[in-house]
This record gives sequence, C-alpha cells and structure tokens, in this order.
Amino acid sequence: MNPDIIVIGAGPAGLIAAETLAQAGLRVTVHDQMPSVGRKFLMAGRGGLNLTHSEPLDAFLARFAPAAPPLLQAVRGFTPADLIAWCEGLGIPTLVGSSGRVFPTGMKASPLLRAWLRRLAELGVEVRPRSRWLGRDADGGWRFSTEPGPVHPKAVVLAMGGASWPRLGSDGAWTALLPGVPVTPFAPSNMGLTVGWSAPFLAKHEGAAVKRIAITFAGATARGDAVVTKAGLEGGAVYALSGPIRDAVAQDGSAMLSTDLRPDLPASAVAEKLGARGRAESVSTVLRKAAGLSPVAIGLVQEAIHAGGAGRGDLASLVKALPLRVTGVSGLARAISSAGGLAWEALDEHLMLQAMPGVFACGEMLDWEAPTGGYLLQGCFATGVAAAKGVLAQLQR
Repeated sequence: MNPDIIVIGAGPAGLIAAETLAQAGLRVTVHDQMPSVGRKFLMAGRGGLNLTHSEPLDAFLARFAPAAPPLLQAVRGFTPADLIAWCEGLGIPTLVGSSGRVFPTGMKASPLLRAWLRRLAELGVEVRPRSRWLGRDADGGWRFSTEPGPVHPKAVVLAMGGASWPRLGSDGAWTALLPGVPVTPFAPSNMGLTVGWSAPFLAKHEGAAVKRIAITFAGATARGDAVVTKAGLEGGAVYALSGPIRDAVAQDGSAMLSTDLRPDLPASAVAEKLGARGRAESVSTVLRKAAGLSPVAIGLVQEAIHAGGAGRGDLASLVKALPLRVTGVSGLARAISSAGGLAWEALDEHLMLQAMPGVFACGEMLDWEAPTGGYLLQGCFATGVAAAKGVLAQLQR
C-alpha cells in the first residue's frame, strides 16, 4: 500500500526516474492510466527510434526553449553520451546516422522497452497499468483507481506527459488535479503547417517529399525534407521552426516562409544555369534540366508563379527563395510534442513543486519544447533522472 516512492506516468521520464530511485535501494511503484506502458515511446520508434543526437553539447542545449536553467542543468547531468551508455547497458547497441542522430541499431523501440522492463522488474519496481491518479485527499494521501485507499509515500514523481497525441495517454488532464500550481497553456509543437494548395497541385503531389531543402523564418534556417499533405506541409524541415511559426500565426494570422529548393547551389549558379536554357523550353523542362528540381519542387515553383504573378524571369529567385504562406498549424491531437506545461516558477532547482514539498515533476509535463532529432527523448530522460536525484537529495535532507 505504501511504497517509498510513487511515480505517476510510465513513459521514458517516469521509467528512468523509477530506475534511478530503485537503484538507490528505494521501493518504487509506477502508476499509469493506460493498459500498457510506454505507448508514445513505442509510437516514436515506428519510423526509427531517434534516442538523441551526437552534436556538441553546447549546440545541443541551444535547441531547447525556453532555456530554463533547471532543464539545461538536467541535460548536463545526463548527457547524450550518458543516454547512449545506458541504452548499450541494456544490451541494445546504438549507431550514429549521417545526420548525427543516434538510433538503436535495430531502429525499433520495442526491444529496448522489453529489456528496460526486465531491468525494472529485477530492481523490484512494480508497474501498475490502468491505474489513474484521482487526486489527493484532505490528509495528503494519494488516491488511485486501483488502490482501496489513499497511499502515503515518502515522495512522488509526476511524469504524466504533455498534451500531444492524447489517445496514447498524454492528455494534459492532470492540470485539473494540481489547483493553484501555475501552468503555461499547452500548444502544439513539431506539428504540420497549413498551406493553401491549389486542387491541381494536390492532385499531382499530395504525399510527395521535397528533399534536401532549406526553410528560413524569422532569421532561422532549417535544412531537411518536407512532405506535401492535404493540409500543407509536414516533416523535419518545418518541425525545427514550428514553434516560432506557430507563435507568428497566432499573433498575425499567417507567417511567410522562404524556401530554398537548391541550398547546395549559390544563387549566382542557379541564375547561370537557368539563363543558359532556350526560351522554347517550358518552365517545367527548364527547372528539371537546368535546376535539377524534382516534380514536386517544380510544382511548388509553378504554384508560386500562379499565385503571385511571377514570370519566367523570376525562376532563379523562386528556386532560391520560394515564398510559402502558412495560415495555420496542426492541433495537439496530431502534433508530435507539445509546448507549455508546468511553469518553471512552480519548481525549484531540483524540479520539486514549490507548493508541494516532496512532489517532483519531469518530462513533457514541464514547459519546454525542442525539435525532433533526438532532443525530445533526451529532455525526457534527463529531467527524469534529475527529478529522481532531487528526490534522493530531499530524502537525505
């Protein structure tokens, strides 16, 4: 009935907190409202589990916003190298891709999760699925749907996630159970963008990937791929800029992106290549043969010509700085992650809630966001470890 520590939430942050605490000799019980653990973690591994990134730590830390000192300190305390060593300690080797991203060699999340759950079982961690936290009673007891009465642990770690992909368990409903605790409203992050494509363009190019492009917004540039969807654009190149784009759309109603379809070539080289083609050739042929554009990239240029009245003489500038107007973003139900959550002023430097001594928080339920590429999982693991260390420090005090 009364373990030493309760962890609420069985995602990466909660499980690594449980492991850290159990290794210190504490009795830990993990409660999760879903029928099985790590559902969002498994979803993240469907296309290849991107654990972390191999770039230098200073550059890595610059990916997180807001740059809250406890968050950055958590990542310094459990670095990408530490996460790689932890994964390999489970018997899951890793590899570094050409982009610097780090993956398990098998690319899947399920073998890693199975090995992890075996380790937790060996440490005596009890995991209780289908166990929803119902709040606290007047005496400070913690009530769960699976318990006959309130539980009184020495400390609690909250790891209940943000509000993206709510069907996987992160529904943000926990905010109602923490009255008076400051919470920054949730917003989608790493989400798709809404672009008003024409019907002919969609008919030809929906689902096509625009590869090796560079998108610039508000002075920041991100390279990668993007996929044309019925609503607009998805993919790494837009996810990296999605936070500022989201905020601009909320403030101004739209945002204008500049897209370089050939970032590997200077503007002068593109102009020279296009200028050398004969006027008898169609725009499509010129863009394909001279600029080396794919059919979907050619379609994007043609969309801009039709929408903005540009002409053949503008082809070079359109290839290097194609304007794309974004009028909206995907909602939380489809976003990869979420911004917002427990405000940093609600926490001390050990990730303990100021208003609730002995209660710590970690993972996506904190107010931070980062792009895809390994930063999201690293942030969850690192804050989970930091919260567990905060518990240990509190117990020692």
